[in-house]
Amino acid sequence: MASETSPGESAPTDPVVDAEVVPNAPRPIPSTEDGAIPKRWRLSSDPPAKTAYEELAADSPPVSWRELAAVLLMVVLADLTIYRTHGFAGIALFFAVAPAFLLLGSPKRLFSRGLLIAGLMLLVLAVRLVWCGSVVQVVCGVWLLVAFSMALAGIRPFVIELFVYVSQVFVSGLLGLETYRRTAHRLSPILRVRSWVNIGLPLVALLVFGWIFIVANPALLTWFKESLEWLTTLIRQWCFRSALSWWEVPFWVAVAWLTVALLRPVSGPMIARLSERFEQAKGEEKAAADAPLYIAFRNTLLAVVALFAVYLVFEFHTLWFRDFPEGFYYAGYAHQGAAWLTVALALATVVLSLVFRGAVLADPRQPRLRRLAWIWSAENLLLAAAVYNRLLIYVHFNGMTWMRTVAFFGITCVVVGFGLVVWKIAQNRSFAWLLRHHLMALALCIYLFALTPVDALVHDYNVRRIMAGDSAPSVQISVHPISTEGYPVLLALADCPDAKVREGVLAMLAERHDRARRRARMNANRGWTTYQGAERALLEQLDANQAKWAAYTNAQRRTTALNAFREYAYQWY
Repeated sequence: MASETSPGESAPTDPVVDAEVVPNAPRPIPSTEDGAIPKRWRLSSDPPAKTAYEELAADSPPVSWRELAAVLLMVVLADLTIYRTHGFAGIALFFAVAPAFLLLGSPKRLFSRGLLIAGLMLLVLAVRLVWCGSVVQVVCGVWLLVAFSMALAGIRPFVIELFVYVSQVFVSGLLGLETYRRTAHRLSPILRVRSWVNIGLPLVALLVFGWIFIVANPALLTWFKESLEWLTTLIRQWCFRSALSWWEVPFWVAVAWLTVALLRPVSGPMIARLSERFEQAKGEEKAAADAPLYIAFRNTLLAVVALFAVYLVFEFHTLWFRDFPEGFYYAGYAHQGAAWLTVALALATVVLSLVFRGAVLADPRQPRLRRLAWIWSAENLLLAAAVYNRLLIYVHFNGMTWMRTVAFFGITCVVVGFGLVVWKIAQNRSFAWLLRHHLMALALCIYLFALTPVDALVHDYNVRRIMAGDSAPSVQISVHPISTEGYPVLLALADCPDAKVREGVLAMLAERHDRARRRARMNANRGWTTYQGAERALLEQLDANQAKWAAYTNAQRRTTALNAFREYAYQWY
């Protein structure tokens, strides 16, 4: 049949059948540009489209027995060291062993310098927890465990990436469990026969030959029987003391979920794109052009350089190399004033980092701006020295405290941050690079503070001052709470020449000795998770020197001495 077309027009062609039309022929199934069949044209036998979760789960590495064993071991470890714990020793064991289980079960196991550093930091933190634990150390341990998991997955554990990683924990655990479900469904027929034979036969051989070797050696047989009796007694006591609670099973599920999330993170591509931005060593190169705000930035730097110069002259004239009169306002100058100067230093850090970015980096006049920045940087270093000086003035007045240690750590962190800004300007680094390293400096500062035996260092300084004849630091001993690490250094004050300080400290030691004895009896019933090395050492030292405060075993006499000591020391508050 001829087609009717007008001159100059081409005949339409069928994309499927390029022949004459056959009566009752089936209509061709249309398709989209990418070749997919529209949903309304699919037959019931067509496989359904995969969801995003299923696609991500399908791309995950295969599940191994090592990974399943690691998840189970993490649940058991968390139950014994966290859920059933009564002190920091159990949590310390968790932080020490958990990295090994993650390393055992990780599908990738990418070894790197970051992995080694995170593991060593966790071990050091675990030792510190066993000696004298705190909540700050536990928080640091949680973040370090996440950082270890990131390094294990090949992700550099910087702070911003860590927050992104943690935000994906729920989804990572969900997809990991979906992978486990698909694997179990695929292997279910095999698990009934082949896998049990693969595991059971070597186990039977091990038990049979191991038992023969044990029976063949009487000494080894005796040791085995004693060990078996000890283990049986321990399990019986554990089952009797700690029955399964309703909250324990949800705790197991949560631990398993989090472990799977740490072993199978899904945020890798997202963090990789984020890291690409942070890894830019140089600022984005642009064609040379005048920056619109160059004049404003130049005038700002000129103004602050002049202002800082005038103020630093005033600061050094009024607070350096002089004796302070009676009634000098130490709190106003050395406490509040140092805090405000620290704020000024932090604000200078922000201003410098905001000036040297964007269009300013391509301005040909940038070297002039840099010279002003170097002058202001030198002034800021002098300002930091002024802050340290003010803190030292306060310390010289009435001794060291826990909060003053925090202040020293804080101003040091700000100085390091300012140094990073100077490095950014000198090396033309990006603002994203600066933010990343500022957060890392803050995280390391917190970690180092958590490891520092603050009270031992603080009161060692105060005791040396008091023994040298300056009783002003005694106010820090009478007013502020003292940790377990701080009390042993107070034993030196048993020979203090100031009678009121000496008697007050002896009364404090007698009171702390009673509290240590009560805590030791209570911890003996709770088990090994309550162990603290500092607490044990303190009790031994107090027992050995008990004769020095024997007069203060009487509660009424002890209270009288403590009240007199606090009233005497308060004159230096």
